[in-house]
Amino acid sequence: MKHYTGVIFDMDGVLFDSERVYQESWHEIADGMGVTLGDGWVEAISGTNGVVMCRAIEQFYHVPDGTEIMNACKRLVREKLSRHAPVKAGVREILDFFRDKGLRVAVASSSTRAQILSNLRLSGLGPFDAIVSGEEVSVGKPDPEIFLRAAAALRCPPDECLVFEDSKSGVRAGHAAGCDTIMVPDLIAPSPDIVPLCFRIYDDMNAALAELRTMI
Repeated sequence: MKHYTGVIFDMDGVLFDSERVYQESWHEIADGMGVTLGDGWVEAISGTNGVVMCRAIEQFYHVPDGTEIMNACKRLVREKLSRHAPVKAGVREILDFFRDKGLRVAVASSSTRAQILSNLRLSGLGPFDAIVSGEEVSVGKPDPEIFLRAAAALRCPPDECLVFEDSKSGVRAGHAAGCDTIMVPDLIAPSPDIVPLCFRIYDDMNAALAELRTMI
């Protein structure tokens, strides 16, 4: 049985049901511009930040620079989540399990540190042993930097860390970091190219917890 010392969670779509809030907001902005977000939008935007997010916006919104739309969406989402941060089913239970086992836990999210802290405060999911935000990395997912930083902050070797992700770019990042990456799909089903990169795939956190109880 493999020895784990750390667990790293993505935030949006993993800890919180916030990807739906993002999608709702993206579409509100698009509707106001008379734009229809076509096929592939959810996959293109999920789990991204910074330059990668801007390129997706430019492609689907048909604008030369996606920065303004990106910032508008983030403001809209921040306002909505300031009232309620919906926790996904099974999250509290699996966090309690890992903490009871003595594993260190971290959040590694493309969101801002302020948004991460706000969500954790509203939901009461803390405390986490480390938090790494999208503001603290030079390259976003699928680059592994964010998970390597999180593992270092936990003082855990990457190969002793589990990563929980819901997006393809997040899975690629976790796998590239050398972590055992678990996909819990949210809005996007795992594609054939992603499946081999996953240590496990579960429908939800309750299913993940049921099996991990026998492994850790």
